[in-house]
Amino acid sequence: MALDGSVTRAIVQELQIYKGARINKIYQPNSHDILFNLRSREGNSRLLLSANPTFPRVQLTEKTFLNPQEAPMFCMLMRKHCESGTIEDIQQVGMERIIHISIRQRDELGDVSLKKIIIELMGRHSNIILMDTSSGIILDGIHHVTPAISSFRIVMPGASYTEPPEQHKRNPLEVDQAAFIEAYMGTEQEPISWIVDSFSGLSPLVAQEIVFRASQEQDPNVDEDRISASLLWSAFSHVMEPVAKHEYQPVIGTNAKGKLVFSAILLTMLNSEVTHYHSISECLEEFYGDKAERDTVKQKVSDLLRFLHNERAKNLKKLDHLHEDIIEAGDADQYRIWGELIFASLHLIHKGDKTVELTNFYDEEQAMITVPLDPLISPTENAQRYFKKYNKYKNSLVVIDQQLIKTREEIRYMDDLLQQLSYASMNDIEEIREELIQQQYLRDRSKKSRKKKVKKKTDRPTLHVFTSSEGIEIYVGKNNLQNEYVTNRLASPNDTWLHTKDIPGSHVVIRSEKFGEATLDEAAQLAAYFSQAKESSSVPVDTTLIRHVRKPSGSKPGFVIYDHQKTLFVTPDERRIKDMPSIIKN
Repeated sequence: MALDGSVTRAIVQELQIYKGARINKIYQPNSHDILFNLRSREGNSRLLLSANPTFPRVQLTEKTFLNPQEAPMFCMLMRKHCESGTIEDIQQVGMERIIHISIRQRDELGDVSLKKIIIELMGRHSNIILMDTSSGIILDGIHHVTPAISSFRIVMPGASYTEPPEQHKRNPLEVDQAAFIEAYMGTEQEPISWIVDSFSGLSPLVAQEIVFRASQEQDPNVDEDRISASLLWSAFSHVMEPVAKHEYQPVIGTNAKGKLVFSAILLTMLNSEVTHYHSISECLEEFYGDKAERDTVKQKVSDLLRFLHNERAKNLKKLDHLHEDIIEAGDADQYRIWGELIFASLHLIHKGDKTVELTNFYDEEQAMITVPLDPLISPTENAQRYFKKYNKYKNSLVVIDQQLIKTREEIRYMDDLLQQLSYASMNDIEEIREELIQQQYLRDRSKKSRKKKVKKKTDRPTLHVFTSSEGIEIYVGKNNLQNEYVTNRLASPNDTWLHTKDIPGSHVVIRSEKFGEATLDEAAQLAAYFSQAKESSSVPVDTTLIRHVRKPSGSKPGFVIYDHQKTLFVTPDERRIKDMPSIIKN
C-alpha cells in the first residue's frame, strides 16, 4: 500500500500544531471512520481517523459526511471520554503505521482523566482503539478482534492493549552507513525486496525510488549483477534525509504500470507529470477522497443493486410472457367464427365427430373450412366452448394491454433507479432507499416505531446546486425524491427545466427567467452528465418551461410528461462539470 511509515510520519508532523486543540464534536459517519471537529489557535478544523480496510488514513479534511441519525455505540463512547477534551500529544510509534493521540478531559466529577486513541493503519487489520492511559485497558475499538479471530491480540472492551506483533525491522532513520552496507553485502536478495524486508515503514514504492536513484548513478560500462552497496546507501540516505528533517514533498503521479500512486517524498522515477501538494492531508484528500466515498457507497448500494436487478429481470420475463399471451389471444376471432359456423350447421354435425367441413360465410376466398370438434360432447356444447374461449381471450386482451403498460413502467422505473445509483452519494442512497420503502418495494427494518411515516410538506431532500459561469443557480436532482422536489415544489412556472430525451437521467432546473446561452449549455451538460448517456456523445437534451411539465396522476416517483420542448445536443464533459462551483443543501 502507498500509505507507509514515511507518510504516517508526515501526517503526525502536520498534526503537531493541534497539540492543545479542543475536540468540539465527534461523529462516526460509517462503521470505519471517526470525525473530530477541532478548535485551535489555527481556527476550526476537521480531523478524519479512518480504519477503512481498503483506504485507512489519518488526515485533515474539508469534505462533508452524512452522519447517521443515531450515533453508533463506539461514537457515543468516544464522545463520553474525548468530547470537550484537549489533545495533549500526537506521536508515531517508531516508523510504523501506528499513531497515538493522547487526550486530557475532565469527567463528570471534575477529575482529570487521560485517554489514548490508537490508530493502526494496517490494511484490512486497521483499527481505532480507545484506551485508558493509566491502566492500559481497552475501553473499545471500532473493530472488535475476538479470541476466535486472534488468540495473540484481542481488541475488546476490558482487554489489556497489546501492540501489534513486532516485525523486527530496523528503523531507517537510525541506521548508519556501516551497518547498512554490512547488511546489504550479507544478503542475496534483490535490492527492492531487501529494503522492504529490512527497514520498517518503507513501502515497495519508496524502495523502488531508492533503487531507481542508485541505478541512475551506476556506471553503465560496469558489468555488475547488483547495484553497488555504496551507491545504494547514497540513494537511501538522500531519500531518508528529508524524512528525518520533516522536509516533505507530497506528490501524486502515475507509475510505470499506469497506476496512480502518492508519496510524502519526491518520486523522481515517475515519468509522467506529478502533482505537488502543500500538505500531506491535501495530498491524501485528493488521492483517497473520492475513492473512499465510492467504496463506501458501493458497500451501501450492493443490496439495492441486487434487488433492482432482480426486479428488472422479473419484469422482463413477465413482458415476454405477456407477448406470448397476445399471440395466443390473437386467435380469439377464429374461435367466434367456429362457434357461429357450428350453430349454423347443427344438422350436419353429429356427436362423436372429430372434425367437420363447413361453408365459411366470413371468407370468400376460403369457401370451406375444417373445424376441430371434441367427439365426447355435443355439437351445441362444442359451439358454446368456442364462444367461451372467444370471450376469455377478448377480455384478456384488455388486461394484457394494461399489464404491458404497467410492466414497461416498472422496467423504466428500475432503469431510472439503477442509473441514479451509479453516481449516488451517501445522502442520495438513503433517499432512494426511503423511496423504495414508501413505494412498498422494501420493508422498513429500522428499529424505530413501525408506524407508517408521514412525510411533512416542509421536509425536503438533499439539493445539489451548481452555479453557472453567469452566476445563475442550476438545481440537479440525483434521485426521484430530489427530482420531484426540484421540479414540482421548488421551481417557479417560468423556470427552465431540462432532461435527456427518452433516456433515464436527472431533472435539471435553471432557477431564473433570464440567462444566457452559456447557462443553458452548462445546464444541458449537467442533464447529459447525470444520465444514462454519460459516456455518449451528442446526447439529446429536451428543454422547456416548468409550466409545461406535469406529473400524471398515479405515476411512479420522478415520472413526468412535458410539451413545448426544444432539443439540444451536447457531449458530456466531466472536466467542465467538476470545474463548476457547487454546493449541497440539506
